[in-house]
Amino acid sequence: MQQSTGIQQLLSAEKRAAEKVGEARKRKVKRLKQAKEEATAEIEAYKNEREKLYREHESKIMGSKGDNEARVAEQTRRRIEEANAMIGTNKERAMASLLAVVVSIKPELHKNFIVS
Repeated sequence: MQQSTGIQQLLSAEKRAAEKVGEARKRKVKRLKQAKEEATAEIEAYKNEREKLYREHESKIMGSKGDNEARVAEQTRRRIEEANAMIGTNKERAMASLLAVVVSIKPELHKNFIVS
């Protein structure tokens, strides 16, 4: 009888120890999960801060996107105006040159033509 009582005490002690180990594992998993969430939040905050600093630095160096677009649009407009002005000034001369080439045809035999 005494042996069975001792065995019962050992089994109950083993059961309590297993429960404590299980609870300790659960607490450990919970702490790890909480630490991971905190680290993720900290990383995200740092990333947002660095992106904000980068955008501020970029806007200082390069100007705003609207300024760049306006500058490119102005350059394009100027180049188109310059091209149109060049067309206007050189149109007559180009037409005369083309007509001169087309009208002044000199008939010649091809160099591979053999007279038989």
